[in-house]
Amino acid sequence: TAHSAAEGSHFSGFENLPKATSLLYILHSLLISLGSLQVVGPTPSPQSIGEGLCFSDGRRKVDYVLVFQRRRHSSIRSHANAAPTDPADNEMRLIRQEFEANLLEAGLEIERDRELKTHGPSFTRLHAPWPVLCREAEFLKIKVPTKTVLHEEWARYSAFYKYQPIDLVRKYFGEKIGLYFAWLGVYTQLLIPASIVGIIVFFFGVATVETDIPSQEMCNESLNFTMCPLCDGVCDFWHLSTACGTARASHLFDNPATVFFAIFMSLWAVLFLEHWKRRQISLSFSWDLTGIEEDEVYTAYKDIKKLTWKDRLPGYFINISSILFMFGLTFSAVFGVIIYRITVSALMAMSPDPETKSNVRVTVTATAVIINLVVILILDEIYGAVALWLTELEIPKTETDFEERLILKAFLLKFMNAYAPIFYVAFFKGRFAGRPGNYVYVFNDYRMEECAPGGCLIELCIQLSIIMLGKQLIQNNIFEIGIPKLKKLVRAIKDKGSAEKKSEQERPPQQWNLDYALAPFEGLTPEYMEMIIQFGFVSLFVASFPLAPLFALLNNVIEIRLDAKKFVTELRRPVAVRAKDIGIWYNILSGMGKFSVIINAFVISFTSDFIPRLVYQYMFSQTGTMHGFIDHTLSYFNVSNFKPGTAPQNSEHGDIIVCRYKDYREPPWSPDAYMFSKQYWCVLAARLAFVIVFQNLVMFLSLVVAWVIPDTPKTIMEQLKREKKLLVDVFLREEKEKFQLIQSLFSKDTTLQPGGHVLHPGQGLPIPGRYSTLPSGPKQGLAGDRGGEGPRARCRAASFSQFTRNIPSSPRNENENSRHTAV
Repeated sequence: TAHSAAEGSHFSGFENLPKATSLLYILHSLLISLGSLQVVGPTPSPQSIGEGLCFSDGRRKVDYVLVFQRRRHSSIRSHANAAPTDPADNEMRLIRQEFEANLLEAGLEIERDRELKTHGPSFTRLHAPWPVLCREAEFLKIKVPTKTVLHEEWARYSAFYKYQPIDLVRKYFGEKIGLYFAWLGVYTQLLIPASIVGIIVFFFGVATVETDIPSQEMCNESLNFTMCPLCDGVCDFWHLSTACGTARASHLFDNPATVFFAIFMSLWAVLFLEHWKRRQISLSFSWDLTGIEEDEVYTAYKDIKKLTWKDRLPGYFINISSILFMFGLTFSAVFGVIIYRITVSALMAMSPDPETKSNVRVTVTATAVIINLVVILILDEIYGAVALWLTELEIPKTETDFEERLILKAFLLKFMNAYAPIFYVAFFKGRFAGRPGNYVYVFNDYRMEECAPGGCLIELCIQLSIIMLGKQLIQNNIFEIGIPKLKKLVRAIKDKGSAEKKSEQERPPQQWNLDYALAPFEGLTPEYMEMIIQFGFVSLFVASFPLAPLFALLNNVIEIRLDAKKFVTELRRPVAVRAKDIGIWYNILSGMGKFSVIINAFVISFTSDFIPRLVYQYMFSQTGTMHGFIDHTLSYFNVSNFKPGTAPQNSEHGDIIVCRYKDYREPPWSPDAYMFSKQYWCVLAARLAFVIVFQNLVMFLSLVVAWVIPDTPKTIMEQLKREKKLLVDVFLREEKEKFQLIQSLFSKDTTLQPGGHVLHPGQGLPIPGRYSTLPSGPKQGLAGDRGGEGPRARCRAASFSQFTRNIPSSPRNENENSRHTAV
């Protein structure tokens, strides 16, 4: 006899069974299969469950108790002996030893008390480790309560190093959500090699910063490069050596390894898409999604009438005008930040405090990026609501069409919102600032801002890193964690206030009441959108920030468990939806991967100093080295050519005749003073050539990668071939059975006809099929009773339904050959 002392388990035959019952079921089956003892284990009482019985070590829980009953012997001699002499007792003792040995071999742990009594019950306590329960549950095909396992093994931050149970996610939430987490897992997994390469590139810049000749020249005070003022009137001349820190920081991200990393990341994007296609096909095969068509759910208001293009035209017009307006709003926000940078720079330059003047660029850059980040986060929420409203105006026909249009609009708006400030710094800042003596002004008072002395790439790195990290941290910690918890707290306070007003006789809320109070599921669009925007940060401007994949990896490791916890514990369980792929998101990813090649080519060519350095080293350097590169990139300006009121009023550098500025222009003593020099056109031609070569090279390598990696894994192809072969075998076997049935029917028919046409053995039987007909001749008369004359009739190809048809039993109104037609 066996009794249970279990406190519960994670297994259950059905979702609503008690946990202790499931443990009993597994141990019942295991004990019965291991020995010949009869095992009886009733469901434990609540008192026994709450006691928490343990082994003598106080840690291992007692899951089961075996009871061995020793019989009392009637003879006095039996009582005197320590060991039983009855053969039946010896046999039972051997059975017990064998049974307990089987338990130990199966992985159970046993503890028993010292047996001092010669009769009566003796107890053996059993503990089933978790791996044993898992193994036996697999053998017995016992279903695990999916939500419990997902919560313990998936929706916990401590499980960040574990693989996701994608099959269980699909089982509990459906294919659509399962594909999202599978895609997120593949994306996060492939960020590991990208992060490693990015770290290597970054440390390469750290290791070579001391040997970088342009940085040494910028930091060399003996060269005495006197630069032109950064603003009009109040700004003084300055020495280039004061920008030494900026030059060193620029080299960390602007070095020859950056070009390799840009090519690597472009190929990485292709590799990621190809790997996901293979993973998606594998999941479709294992989840039986191949060949399915997604359910088209029509919206309720589509059944009223059929809408024409005239009905949809106002919605389309409002959509186009609204999207253009949102683009204008984004550009206005970026321009507003530009005005802020210009005005604040001018005001800080007027300050009499020398420390304030020295920190102008750092202060303005940091505050402007934070303002950009806040504006992006606010506009993101606005654009999401606007995209939903615009999609509803279009009145899409189906839910799938509605979702795709919503995704496309939201992506366009949020893409422009997130990357507009970065595009400005990468391709527009400093391009239209003019030159000393002929600057470009905003509102007739403020000069357009210029890049830092070390170039715009370091500012692009700062802009990208702050926006990327801030967007992820704020959206993850505040929007996805803080706001839901705040809403939950507000609901709890309201429920507590309303509960105090209710009578005490009302029963406490049931589980379904608590589940209904959870936040509703609003779709996967926000989850995908967040990761797609991050993918843009990783792939589009990665040439300026090699550490972007690393920060994306760290974020995604937390994001997976955060989303898992949200889906399991904080949201209502969504309705399971079948889907064969991730839909339009794959097309967006593919387009961004191709667009990233162009963007990285222009960033390396026009934003960094990689091309000017190559041109100088191989065309203008007399020694073939980088010595003299800084002097080569600085043009001369005669301070007497300043416009009235723009020259420094009180200069601390004495009488300055000529100042330097970064550009390729002719010197003031040249006949073509301040015009673009020969070096400018050589560098421009090299930049354009590099863009063309880079794009074609990367596109070619991308095609090679896509061609080398097949979309369908080899194992799946072999399984499909085996299935096709089995299907053909089944079809041939069925056709063979049909043919045998036809032969039997024809043989039976010819033997039943009195005086009819009988086929001789040597004549052969007709073989019906798709392209075969019954043999016809003048003596068969298959088309009716024509007396053996007239045209011969051609019978239809036989089908299985014809052979199962009932043949008329009374051929009273038919001729003798009509049975052939019936068959």
